[in-house]
Amino acid sequence: MAAELLRATVFHTPRNPFLEAKALEAYADGGLLIRGGRVVGCGDYGTVCRAHPAIPTTDLRGGVLLPGFVDTHSHFPQLRIIGALGKDLLDWLEEFALPEEARMADLSYATSTAQAFVRALIANGTTTALVFGAHFAPATAALFEAAEDSGLRLISGMVLSDRSLRPELHQTIQQAYTDSSELIRRFHRRRHLLYAVTPRFALSTSEAMLEMCQTLARENPDVRIQTHLNESVREIEAVARRFPWAQDYFAIYERFQLTGRRSVMAHNVHPRGTELERLASSGTAVAHCPCSNAALGSGIFPLQRHMEARVRVALGTDLGAGTGAGMLKEGLQAYALQRLSPEGTVLDPAQLLFLATRAGAEALGLESETGDFTPGKSADFVYLRPPKESVLATVAERAGSMERLLAALFTLGDASAVAEVRIGGQRVFSARPADDH
Repeated sequence: MAAELLRATVFHTPRNPFLEAKALEAYADGGLLIRGGRVVGCGDYGTVCRAHPAIPTTDLRGGVLLPGFVDTHSHFPQLRIIGALGKDLLDWLEEFALPEEARMADLSYATSTAQAFVRALIANGTTTALVFGAHFAPATAALFEAAEDSGLRLISGMVLSDRSLRPELHQTIQQAYTDSSELIRRFHRRRHLLYAVTPRFALSTSEAMLEMCQTLARENPDVRIQTHLNESVREIEAVARRFPWAQDYFAIYERFQLTGRRSVMAHNVHPRGTELERLASSGTAVAHCPCSNAALGSGIFPLQRHMEARVRVALGTDLGAGTGAGMLKEGLQAYALQRLSPEGTVLDPAQLLFLATRAGAEALGLESETGDFTPGKSADFVYLRPPKESVLATVAERAGSMERLLAALFTLGDASAVAEVRIGGQRVFSARPADDH
């Protein structure tokens, strides 16, 4: 793959802005040098160009280069039920989500859903995603295949449950083990794919099923683990009745060794007791899904408490309880909800970018591969160009500072501003004619 120097406004957060005052690196006239699918250099265009005068420049001025977004929580079978509003978590599952997930038994339907899901992520600038698969092995395989065909960096796994759902979504312990092991064999570490052991949540998994998940994780020590934690008050109460021996929700996963640095727990809106301290000490990450939390009325995520406890937090869309596949919208919703909370924190543009990119890479154990433009990392990026005569274009023209421009992208940006997406240097999406580069 030939070397290329991209010229545009550039933002990235190679350091944590929650811990460091000057973590944002921003270049109004920036240069991103890529070769062989990797970042070679990032900085002021003139400086990068002088250091590499023989490299041809692709002029992308008028737009902005950001690291590809990292979505740390989503559900591919739920694509077609986005916008099913008016219910809390458990009622929404019963009336909307689970009937749609049962339809994934139809492989043709599941395949078309997986392909549309992957297209939606990439078209919104997402280059890496941690995704719940289906309760059926063939449908989960279809998701992996769709991601591989597209180039998306995907971590996923078959969803495991054996109680409290529709009967057709339950598996026996042996079936779950056999199907999961075969999917791991077929897809784990194939190109940009990784596997995640995926118990749906404690409410739908018996102790025997959780023990089987523990076995899978022990037998495959580099797979990831994903599940749900403390999403709604009703859910937490139901889980407590099912596991009377557990001091809290997180203790259930601790007992079966499903926590740690390769684990991501979605939501954690209502942490109790010492859960935050134990999340932090174990290295378990939390996927914060603000659009979903608002749409289901689950509550406002206590971000400041997580940060004070040093829990690793990143953003997720939680499609389809969330309201779409856009990570920019998740950043804006996170900002807005934190402003409403008496215990909230005022998020600045650098922190929003970090939560949508580098923090997600850290949560998934991929920080050495993606998440920012540090030399040596994969050339995963999204090129945002405000549509002509759009409000975003009007605001961007008079932003006045780099921080205000970045804030405008989160406030007004959406899929209409995504002009190009690359993963490993390969163009996987373009909204422009092939000769307009």
